[in-house]
Amino acid sequence: MTKIQTNELPIRSYAYIGDAVYEVFVREKTIFLVTKPDKLHNITSSVVKAEFHTELLEKIQDFLNEEEKEIVRRARNLSVTTARRTNQTLHRLSTAFEALIGYLYLNDKNRLKALFEFIEPLIDEKII
Repeated sequence: MTKIQTNELPIRSYAYIGDAVYEVFVREKTIFLVTKPDKLHNITSSVVKAEFHTELLEKIQDFLNEEEKEIVRRARNLSVTTARRTNQTLHRLSTAFEALIGYLYLNDKNRLKALFEFIEPLIDEKII
């Protein structure tokens, strides 16, 4: 079996891992803010949902380099299967944000750290 290089992964794989990486980042942040489990869940949920991913994606556009913008573009253009009541555009933009996180996690952890430092104040603003 041939091993796939991280830069050869399907864009959906980046989104898959990016979703988990971003959630761990947020959870790690929130455990230092709140000790009650139900409040932890509410705070975390408010910043890991598709609507907030879309807000963040809009606010980081000038921060992104061309390679990162290309990952976002490719992920945004994926066909998605969503529930009837789900906004498909919102889902695509959320997937694009997650794919960017996953791509950076697998290919450039220093750049991911810089991105997290860039969006951390935006997250703080949302949860505090």
